[in-house]
Amino acid sequence: MIKSKGPWFIDEFGRTVMLRGVNLGGSTKVPTRPNGATYNPEGFFEHRQVSFVGRPFPLEETDEHYARLRSWGFNCLRFLVTWEAVEHAGPGIYDEEYLDYLYEVVKKAGEYGFYVFIDPHQDVYSRFSGGDGAPGWTLEAAGLDMKHFKETGAAIVHQTHGDPFPRMIWPTNAYKLAAATMFTLFFAGNDFAPNTLVEGKPIQDYMQNHYFDSMKKVAIKLKNLTCVMGFDTMNEPQRGYVEVNDLSQPYGELDMGICPTPWQSMLLGSGYTQKINHLERTFFGTRNFGQVELNPGKKSAWLPGRKCVWRENGVWDLDQNGNPILLQPDYFSKVNGRKVNFTQDYLVPFIKKMIAAFRSVSPEWIGFIESEVNQLSPFWAEAANQNIVYVPHWYDGAALFFKKFSSFLGYDIINKKPVMGKKKVERSFAHQLSMAKQLSKERLGNIPVLIGEIGIPYDMQNKKAYFSGNFSNQIKAMNRSIRALEENLLNYTLWNYTADNTNERGDLWNDEDLSIFSRDQQNNRNDLNSGGRALKAVIRPFPMCTAGEPIMARFDYRSVKFEFEFKGDPSISAPTEIFYPTFQYPDGAEIEISDGNVEMEIKKQLIRYYPGDQSTHRIKLKRK
Repeated sequence: MIKSKGPWFIDEFGRTVMLRGVNLGGSTKVPTRPNGATYNPEGFFEHRQVSFVGRPFPLEETDEHYARLRSWGFNCLRFLVTWEAVEHAGPGIYDEEYLDYLYEVVKKAGEYGFYVFIDPHQDVYSRFSGGDGAPGWTLEAAGLDMKHFKETGAAIVHQTHGDPFPRMIWPTNAYKLAAATMFTLFFAGNDFAPNTLVEGKPIQDYMQNHYFDSMKKVAIKLKNLTCVMGFDTMNEPQRGYVEVNDLSQPYGELDMGICPTPWQSMLLGSGYTQKINHLERTFFGTRNFGQVELNPGKKSAWLPGRKCVWRENGVWDLDQNGNPILLQPDYFSKVNGRKVNFTQDYLVPFIKKMIAAFRSVSPEWIGFIESEVNQLSPFWAEAANQNIVYVPHWYDGAALFFKKFSSFLGYDIINKKPVMGKKKVERSFAHQLSMAKQLSKERLGNIPVLIGEIGIPYDMQNKKAYFSGNFSNQIKAMNRSIRALEENLLNYTLWNYTADNTNERGDLWNDEDLSIFSRDQQNNRNDLNSGGRALKAVIRPFPMCTAGEPIMARFDYRSVKFEFEFKGDPSISAPTEIFYPTFQYPDGAEIEISDGNVEMEIKKQLIRYYPGDQSTHRIKLKRK
C-alpha cells in the first residue's frame, strides 16, 4: 500500500510513486435499471426502484476493461460511487445487491494491480436537479416537487427538457433553485434553515448523517481489499446560496441559458410568473438575447402542503397586500453579524467528518479532498500530518464548453480571460496547473496533489472525427493538457473511461462525450487498443516508481522521445520502474542512461533502472 509523505506518494520500498489513472466511469452517474441515460425520460421519477448494478461495467466484462487500462499504462482508478446507488430506496435502506457487485468489481481491479480510491460522486447535487449523486428522497425531504422543476425553472434536466439539450448547460443548475437550495441545506442548514427539520432533526444533520452512513456501508464492504487507498470526500462540492451578498442580483460564474437571480428563483418556485434574462456565452463574453417568461401556469416547485424553505426561515414573505417581499437580501452572507466563508466554515468541517467516518473503518486510508471547482483550496495546514491528498480538477475550458479545438486559443481560469498564441496557451496551461501545487504548499502543508479530473470532449467540431476517422484535433488537445501535467510532475486521473460510450450518445449523461474508449471506435475485440481514442496522446511512458525524487519527466508524442531525470536516494535498494508502452515503441526503443544499467520486460511493458554512483540520473527513450 502507498501512503503520502510530503508532496509525494511513497510505496513500501520508499520509492516515489506516480499515479496515472482514469475515472471509472462516466455512465456510473446513472442507473442501469431502468435505463438511466439522461436522454431517456422513461421511469425517471420512479427514483426508489432503480439499480446501479453493472456500473461501471458488467462483471463479465471486467477482465477486458482492466486488461485494456493496464496495457495503456494506467495504475490508478478514481472509482465513482454515487450516494443514490447505495441508498436510493429510502433513508437507511441500502442496496445490498449493488454493494456485493461493488465488492467484486473493485476486488478484480486489485487483481490487475490498480490502486483504487472511491469517489462519492455528484454533480449539481442529484439527477433530479440536472446532475447526479444524491437520492431523490433527499429532495422530497426538503419539500421539493421534482416533477415541477421544468415549469418553475428550478433546474434544467435532460430527461424533461428533451433533445436537443443545450451544450454544457448542466453546470448552470448549481445556481438554480433546486441544487442551490439542497447544497445550502446540506452544508449550512443549521445556520440558514434552523426552522427546517426532518424527522425531528435539523435538515443539515439529517442529510449529512445519511451521506456518511451510506459511504460507511461502502467502506465496510471494501475494507479488506488492499487495493483500496482511501476515499474522496465529495466530488465538486458547491456552496449553494452561501456567501451571496444580494439575492436580488445575478450570481454564479456561468451566465448561460435562462438565468434567474436567487430571488427570482424563489418566486418562480412559489408559483409567481417571472421574466428572466436569456443569456448565451461566447468565447469573448456573454450576449443577452432578451427575456423569457417562466411559469405562466403558476406551478409550485414545492410538494402539496409544503412551502419554500426560505420563506419558512424568514428570507422572504408576503406583505399586507399579499405580494412577495424580499426581507433579507444578504441573508446567506453572514451569521450573527459575522461574514461567512463557505470553504472554512462549512466545507472543512464536512471534510473532517467524512474522513472520520471512513477512517473509523480503516484508519490507514488516505483522505482525498476537494474544494469547489476553480476555487482556492481550504486553509488546513494540519492536513500535512494526516495522510491527506489534494485532488482539484482542471479542464481546458474552451475545448470543454465549446467542443472545439484551436492550438492558438485557450482560457485562463485564474485571470478569467482568453489566451491567444500557441506557446502562450501552452505556458498558461502549465502555469494554471502549477497553482494546484502552490496552493498545497501555501494552504495545506505541502501534501501530494493529484488532478482528479482532466480530459477533453471527443465530439469536437460536431463529431467530425467519428465520420472521418481523423482524431488529430483530439490528440493535440489531449496532449496539450497532459504536457501541462507533466511539466508539473502531477499525478492525475483522466476523465474518463466509459465502457458503454457511443458516438451518438457519448457517456450517456447530459450529452457529455469525454471517454477515452468507445465501442463505436472498436473494430477488433481481440485488440485491446481497438476502441481507444487519441491513444497517441493518452498512452505515454512515465516513471511508475522512482528510487528518489523526480526532477523532470516529459514525453513528445510526435518524436516519441521520453526524458526522465531524478535525484537518487542511495538508501533505496529497489529499482526505478518506468512504463514502456509497446504502442509507442512497436519496434523497440533506444535507451540512453546517464549511469547504471537497465533491464527490460517487454511483455510487462516495463523498464527497471539500477543507478550508478551519480547523484542525479537521466534516462531517455526514443524509437528505433
